[in-house]
Amino acid sequence: MTQAGKYSELDYSRPAVTVDLVIFTLLDNKLSLLLIRRKAAPFRDRWALPGGFVRVGDSVKDQGEDLDQAAIRELREETNLQGQSLFLEQLYTFGKAHRDPRMRVVTVAYYALIRPDLAGNVHAGSDAADAGWFELQKLGHLPLAFDHQDIVDLALKRIRGKIDYTPIAFELVPETFTITELRNAYEIIKGQSYDRGNFRRRFNRMMADGIIEDCAGKRATASKPAQLYRFVRDLPR
Repeated sequence: MTQAGKYSELDYSRPAVTVDLVIFTLLDNKLSLLLIRRKAAPFRDRWALPGGFVRVGDSVKDQGEDLDQAAIRELREETNLQGQSLFLEQLYTFGKAHRDPRMRVVTVAYYALIRPDLAGNVHAGSDAADAGWFELQKLGHLPLAFDHQDIVDLALKRIRGKIDYTPIAFELVPETFTITELRNAYEIIKGQSYDRGNFRRRFNRMMADGIIEDCAGKRATASKPAQLYRFVRDLPR
């Protein structure tokens, strides 16, 4: 406090704040994760989650950007993906001391789910040397920068738990899909098989609840053309 009893920000330490993004998609029937290769120290050339520092203003009136704004901006700058068109949700805050060798840094992690047809839009931004998709099951041989493996593990646990009571699986299938394609998405995310009859009953309940609706056209399959459906996107999440 100052002598006049007024607050002074200089009286308090101010750790840096970052946002990190765990971005999943389905490629070749595999759950895949987007990583960027770091251009600068620390962990130069190591693969990491997209992310960066939250921008802070220089006055009380200008305090910088909100966390969600920072996440969307970093997503765009490092990957060329537009956050407004993706499923993006806050995951958890990671603040363990020494998680960043430069200084005390607290990160707010987000996870995003994108359709496979958008995966090809990714390219490395100015803050990244490279960007690419990695099959999640093969990440063991690829040590990630910082504590990013912990963040990935928690994000995977979150989507596996959430898929059973929210419609997030629809964010990982094409705009129009068949029952088989949706079931495959569930199986890949959960890492387990679903009985076809039981899944058909679940699907019918989602139809009855207005979560899914028919759409025009059919998809050619090895046996016979399959009916197409789509997710009703104005549902509350």
